[in-house]
Formats: sequence, structure tokens, C-alpha cells
Amino acid sequence: MSLEHPVREEQPIIEASGLVKRFGKGDKQIVALDGLDLVAPAGQVTAVLGPNGAGKTTFVRAVATLHRPDEGALRVAGVDAMADPQRVRQSIGLAGQSAAVEGALTGRENLIMVARMFGHSRQAARVAADNVLEQLGLDDAADRLVRGYSGGMRRRLDLGASLVGAPRLLLLDEPTTGLDPRSRIELWEAIRSLVGAGTDVLLTTQYLEEADQLADQVVIIDHGKAIATGTPAELKSQAGRDRVEIRVRNAADLGAAGGVLAHLSDEAPTLDEPNRRAAVGVERGTDRLADAIRSLAEQHIDIDDVGLRRPTLDEVFLALTQRSPATPPAACAA
Repeated sequence: MSLEHPVREEQPIIEASGLVKRFGKGDKQIVALDGLDLVAPAGQVTAVLGPNGAGKTTFVRAVATLHRPDEGALRVAGVDAMADPQRVRQSIGLAGQSAAVEGALTGRENLIMVARMFGHSRQAARVAADNVLEQLGLDDAADRLVRGYSGGMRRRLDLGASLVGAPRLLLLDEPTTGLDPRSRIELWEAIRSLVGAGTDVLLTTQYLEEADQLADQVVIIDHGKAIATGTPAELKSQAGRDRVEIRVRNAADLGAAGGVLAHLSDEAPTLDEPNRRAAVGVERGTDRLADAIRSLAEQHIDIDDVGLRRPTLDEVFLALTQRSPATPPAACAA
């Protein structure tokens, strides 16, 4: 379920307008961002989704002031990122696609070292490290060498390294890549905790379920442009119809069940004979589900399961990116 947080202030944490970023020259030039417009409200998790090469990582690196856009405007926490990148860096933390922590040090030593790099005194660095370790549920493992941490623990510690400087905005570029399901869920809980404590998050991910779980707002980009923006529920409603799905008890009734569904929609139902399932896309899904149940009962069709399913974010993603204009492969970057 998506997080819901009160917006702490009206000013967006990120405002990007007409961002263009090119790499290379001449025939080998790559256009990574092609007039990207994106606004991330404060007090939320904003997830950026897109195919490989859509421009997600380039955008994150622009927000982190690691790439300077060639055109457009970019403000982070109200600061012009191109005119005053140093001030922006004071407001952000960045965690990339792999944990950047030192295995030969303990968790506490890693965070104290990073805090000292932020300019904290020894005492302040230790306090900041202890606070972050507790916040991320790593206080019990604080004095163990990181080389003995699980993958999920290392990723949480990596988040901690981004947090000891108390950033307003945390940038997470595919933070759960390579993690097993249990470690991924642990990291999701850590991210929820951070947002609940007041940290804004910009997240890129290749896992659609991750955006559905964490994001208040989703921005889908393709070929360096934003092609859709909304809450997960809003995007699902844009992308397609609800689906009524039936699983009949007896395989011989599948055709009749398909006939029932055919009367609910202007599209042909799909039949899955091996699994005894029939499904169809419908408008006003709740009403059509009730109609289906009534008709099935009238025709004495025994069912094992019947339900209404909303489009998934995977279906949203595929529908929207397939509809976006084609661009030659050489014109895109990550």
C-alpha cells in the first residue's frame, strides 16, 4: 500500500523544467534527457520508472549535481542546482545501485567515518551514527564487521551513510537491485521509516511492485521525457479497464462462463483452458462483477473463484511506454 504523509510545505522538493542532457558529439551523441519536466512534492516518495535507457539515472545524477544539464531549469529544495550546486549538495544524500560501505569496518565505524567527512566533530559524528543505526534497525549489529552483514543489512547501512548528514532529500537509484525478497522487504520498511521521520525520497526502480508499495507519486519517463504522472491508483485507472476473472469448477463449463463475460464488455473474453479461467476487461467493474455472479448462478455454473482485478503497474508501464513515440536506440541513455 502506498504511503500517505502530510505535505510539510508547499514548495516542491524538486522542480525540473525542460531538462536536456546530451553526451558525446556528432553522430555518436546520446540524448539522455530530452526536455524533461518533473515536479516532486515535499513530504512524499516520488518514484521514477522507465525502460532501460529512459534517462532515470541521468536525472538522479543531475539532481545530485553530478551531471550539469545542457538546457532547462532545475531547483532542489528551492535552490537553483546549476547556479549553486554546493548548496544543493548540503541538502541531499545519494545511495546508488550497490552498497558503498567498507567491509573491514563495523557498521558504527562506517557511519562515524562518513559523518566526519560531513564535518561533524567526533562526538557529533558518534551521536549521528547511533541515531541512524537505531532508525534503520541496525543498532544490534552496530559493532559487527560489515563483511558479516547480509545483503539487506549492507543496503540499510548504505542508506545510513547517506543519512548521517541529515539530508532533506534522499536519492535512491534502484536501491534493491540484487537483493533477495526478504532483504527487499526489510529495505522497504527502512525507507518507510525514513519518510515518516521527515526525509523526502526520490526513488528509481526496475521493480514495479516496489513503486506500488512505496510511492505517493509515480513519474514514468521514456526517451528522456515524462510521459505520465500520478499516484499508483491514478495511473492504473488511466492505463486500462478493470478485469472480471472467473475460475470454473468444471472444465466443461468454461465456454459458458466465457459467454457470460462476453455480455459484460465490448471486447472478447480470454479463455485459459488449462487453468479453467475466463477473463474480460470491463467498465464500471463493481457493477459488472455483480452482473457476472448473478448470470453464473442463473446458468448453474459452479465456480471456484470469481473476482475483480485492477490493472497492475506492470500493465500501466507496458501500455504507456509502448504508446510513447519511438526513438532510435542511439538517442537514449540510462
